[in-house]
Amino acid sequence: MDRRVVITGMGAITPVGNNVDDFWNSIKNGVSGIDFIKSFDTTDFKVKIAAEVKDFDPTLYVQKKELKRNDLVSIYGIAAATQAVEDSKLNLDEIDKDRFGVIVGSGIGGMITIQEQVGKLFAKGPSKVSPLFIPMAIGNMVAGNIAIKFGAKGVCENIVTACATGTNCIGDAFRSIKHGYSDIIIAGGAEAAISEIGVAGFTNLTALSTNPDPKKACRPFDKNRDGFVMGDGSGVVILEELEHALKRDAKIYGEVVGYGATGDAYHMTAPSPDGSGAGKAMKLAMEEAGIKPSDVSYINAHGTSTPANETSEIKAINYALGDEAPNVPVSSTKSMTGHLLGAAGAIEAIACIKALEDGFIPPTLNVDEKDESCNFDCVPYVGRSADLKYALSNSLGFGGHNAVLCFKKWEGK
Repeated sequence: MDRRVVITGMGAITPVGNNVDDFWNSIKNGVSGIDFIKSFDTTDFKVKIAAEVKDFDPTLYVQKKELKRNDLVSIYGIAAATQAVEDSKLNLDEIDKDRFGVIVGSGIGGMITIQEQVGKLFAKGPSKVSPLFIPMAIGNMVAGNIAIKFGAKGVCENIVTACATGTNCIGDAFRSIKHGYSDIIIAGGAEAAISEIGVAGFTNLTALSTNPDPKKACRPFDKNRDGFVMGDGSGVVILEELEHALKRDAKIYGEVVGYGATGDAYHMTAPSPDGSGAGKAMKLAMEEAGIKPSDVSYINAHGTSTPANETSEIKAINYALGDEAPNVPVSSTKSMTGHLLGAAGAIEAIACIKALEDGFIPPTLNVDEKDESCNFDCVPYVGRSADLKYALSNSLGFGGHNAVLCFKKWEGK
């Protein structure tokens, strides 16, 4: 018999707030975290803006000696996971650690470490490369470090599906609990790719916005969008089997009721033009949730602000919802947070859970001239209160990875 899966804890390190409350309040009020890059000199760079994490104190989450032993991506992941575990009020001495898992991914891994150590290799020779280079660089160390910190001895995985990573991690965690393999899983994503090599690579791929105005660069669903804005941070949720949560009288934020994952099998970086891959993932998520398109109250779009993405995602939403598409509000919180790559789906899952809990639809910034093909309400500039029951969260990754989660408002068992 399938088991129900609920969210009992959340944690967030983002460009608009370093905890869930600050993140959500910023999103509700249309606060942008995009600004000029402060972490390195952008004099020679065509793109000079990003959504960096601000005023983050890592020593709140790890000991100082650990800062030199971990890439920033792991620090962000540990920080968000720590918040989520504390929020869940789990008694780690009482739970079955063998059924307590971690599925937290990173799209790229320790990119800052890779950049630094490759520089040392060519400047000073191979003997100067850090002995910790490999464990700091590999993306699975985010999950590994979290598992070590909390003694989670169940499933421990790092799913890597580019910009769909966070959503796939939560989706697979949902299935692991639903089908009886786990009781509790720490799930989400982390990314720390805003670096010289990261910005240069995405710029030369012509994926980033070249708009010089930080507050106007990310414009999902606007006809003048010209690329995404990189973001850093982490989002982590605690997924728990319902009866397990009820038995310990846990606070329940919402329920995961559906998950869809498909592949475009089309192109390395471009989504399928007809949107069918993402559309099928949306349909699968609704099918597992047992709902119709008319039941969907809100969609948090992938909405990266790239012309190819939104052209495809608009078709995907129409493919999945049919005649109901114009009736469902769709917003892109990336217009405020930038694109957190492997962590994007995780912080957007939190945005959906909070939207359902608060009855509030967050806005999309910078929709000044809506794309003619966009036939739905993209909630321009100002969010609004609404009666919400089901929310979909879309994530689409390079390589043709499509992942969609369906959340349900918690109204009691």
